[in-house]
Amino acid sequence: MTDGDSIRLPQLLNDGGAVALTGDWTLRSLQPVLKQMRRQLADASGAAHWDLTRIGRLDNFGAQLLWRYWRAERPERLDVSEAIDRTLSRVAALGGVEPTPRRGSLLDPIAAIGAVGIGLARHVIEFIALLGQLAIDFGYLLFRPGLWPLREISANLYKTGVRAMPVTALVGFLIGVVLSYLSALQLKAFGADIFIVNILGLGIIRELGPVLVSVLVAGRSGSAMTAQLGVMRVTEEIDALATMGISRYIRLVMPKVIALCIAMPLLVLWASAVAILGGMVSAYLQLDIGFLFFLQALPQAVPLPNLYIAIGKGVVFGMMIALVACHFGLRVKPNTESLSANTTASVVSAITMVILVDAVFAIATRGIGVPI
Repeated sequence: MTDGDSIRLPQLLNDGGAVALTGDWTLRSLQPVLKQMRRQLADASGAAHWDLTRIGRLDNFGAQLLWRYWRAERPERLDVSEAIDRTLSRVAALGGVEPTPRRGSLLDPIAAIGAVGIGLARHVIEFIALLGQLAIDFGYLLFRPGLWPLREISANLYKTGVRAMPVTALVGFLIGVVLSYLSALQLKAFGADIFIVNILGLGIIRELGPVLVSVLVAGRSGSAMTAQLGVMRVTEEIDALATMGISRYIRLVMPKVIALCIAMPLLVLWASAVAILGGMVSAYLQLDIGFLFFLQALPQAVPLPNLYIAIGKGVVFGMMIALVACHFGLRVKPNTESLSANTTASVVSAITMVILVDAVFAIATRGIGVPI
């Protein structure tokens, strides 16, 4: 992009009765933030003082937008340059004709459903394209070992794995205590105290541990990945990488996916062990079950295949969280509103995908590792 083609995003500064506009108020610059500008103009439409001296460029679209929210009348006090004033005068000469409001139709609900379907289809297509590109880059790197982004993988492994250990341990311990306490209340009533080992072991190792860690990682690391890529998009760092001939998928996306695929199974084991420790403490206090008996009964209550299932879930969940985070990060447009919206969508989508994939795992492994 050359200097002549560069644009400055429009901004509206509202200081009570005085409003100042900055940036370029053209169709090209207004398009990414049009909804936001409409809301701000509606809030400031009653201001008496408008300062347009800091506007870089103003075309007919921007002038008509201002004229409409001025209700076809110039403000009482208007500071404007000569060139901008000529554009406003041309729009004023055409008259402030309000657009005819669109009438509702019985097909509007169908159109809304269609719009949602088209948006979902675009997400699926872009997600599949991301997977395909990563597969191509992975095959490319297999024959060029010196190009592997080892430093980026190591840095992401530290940020997503090591730095997540304290919060996963704290939450896991508290969940183990709560689950053990609630189970002990029911088991005590039926005289089945020893079965608390089965409930805690099977529930935490097979289901609760992987899902709990995935939700925490999606909210912590997934949002950070999306925000990082989004900020790089806003500051045009991703475009700079393309200009230098550096693949954004190899340097930005692949290290995050590989690091989370390695870190997630380890975090699942770590959080599950701490959660079982919390359950052991609570079981000892509530049911007087010793730590040694708990550890001896755990292998019989929870067969080893459950541990393999938990590790497999960790790998798949980690890959899904990283892919979803990078997908939404690369979709960020060069404005802050798009950054916040895609970060929120990334966390919600990642958690939803984890729950859906966990349901698939539950159905596929329903006959594995469950003692009868």
